[in-house]
Amino acid sequence: MTQTPKTYRVKSFGCQMNVYDGERMGELLAAQGLTAAEGEDADLVVLNTCHIREKAAEKVYSDIGRLRREDGTRPLVAVAGCVAQAEGAEIHRRTKDVDIVVGPQAYHRLPQLVSEAAQGKRAIDTDMPAESKFAALPGRARQVRPSAFLTVQEGCDKFCTYCVVPYTRGAEVSRPWQAIVDEAKALVDAGAREVTLLGQNVNAWAHEGRALHDLIEELAKLPRLARIRYTTSHPNDMRDGLIAAHRDIGKLMPFLHLPVQSGSDRILKAMNRSHTADSYLRILDRVREARPDIAISGDYIVGFPGEADADFEATLEIVRRIGHSMAFSFKYSPRPGTPAATMSDQVAPEVMDERLQRLQALIVEQQIAFNTKTVGTRATALLERKGKHPGQLIGKSPWLQSIVVDEGAIGDLIEVDITAAGPNSLTGVATRRWAA
Repeated sequence: MTQTPKTYRVKSFGCQMNVYDGERMGELLAAQGLTAAEGEDADLVVLNTCHIREKAAEKVYSDIGRLRREDGTRPLVAVAGCVAQAEGAEIHRRTKDVDIVVGPQAYHRLPQLVSEAAQGKRAIDTDMPAESKFAALPGRARQVRPSAFLTVQEGCDKFCTYCVVPYTRGAEVSRPWQAIVDEAKALVDAGAREVTLLGQNVNAWAHEGRALHDLIEELAKLPRLARIRYTTSHPNDMRDGLIAAHRDIGKLMPFLHLPVQSGSDRILKAMNRSHTADSYLRILDRVREARPDIAISGDYIVGFPGEADADFEATLEIVRRIGHSMAFSFKYSPRPGTPAATMSDQVAPEVMDERLQRLQALIVEQQIAFNTKTVGTRATALLERKGKHPGQLIGKSPWLQSIVVDEGAIGDLIEVDITAAGPNSLTGVATRRWAA
């Protein structure tokens, strides 16, 4: 029999939803009396994994190997998240150094699985139950960071041909209205000044005739909640009400992450994206009409099967037309079980490398330009963490830029004069401070 763990560490990889899930797993374990380990060592280590990129599973096995200590012992090891869902029992077959495998829809059962593992059993749960796992989770922590994540929607029904999310996270499911409002209140009571609503397709959230903009309007009524954000959105679900919310709700920050993935209609069709470059740009026109200062972020895949030079040039062109404040770009990565993985005309790695370098150079150019134009202006910053140097604090602007200042306290919302800009951050001088 293995000794019952007293300390834990959760290590999350990938998207913001994994960060949220990791926090919730930590709260589950803390509710069972376990203590978060301050250093690297812990009796129980949870690897909360991401399966979006190629070789994600191999990285997990490498991480597992590094957990073995110099004396040959190791902690209890749980593999959670999307790799756990995709690999399932195969993880137990490949290595004896994993005690628990738990998928993203079953992690509310983590304490029970830990108990089984402590009795020497190899525990696994990758079910996708119809009932919501959220009802089984404990209340939110009594103290949280100034900016907190709140999952409101999970899963995806879009079935893009390159994406594993529908298979690892399941169908689109929206959490109930009151459960979200109650969790938001708990987060604010615990110190959050900003809440980011999360979902694989967050703007698909719907409950009893209400849509995401109704939820944002309700949360904006919370007196101590200063800022609201949401991510990640799908162009198909960018409704009129949500666009109008960017005009009408002051607490909704002027930032929109809306992935387009490619500027080529031919590639978008092959991706099963169900929008065109033109329809996407028309959505942005409407958003910018509602909120002229809004910052636009996006995602791009280069080297999707069959992508010709002309298709890639169309991607560069749509990036030029959009003008991003930031954007994320990736080489196409074949995921087992997805339609794109078996498509012909796979693009050569060296071609993908060259295209990615060109695309990223353009994105960095736009990011620098966006940051530079803020120099000499005044913005608010929510101070979230300490900087690299003594006395430095780092906050976020309404447009999600990092701002470095030399005064204030974590949790403060301050007014800042922007004095300098770099590719990834701004420097500012505080002119006014609001209490946390």
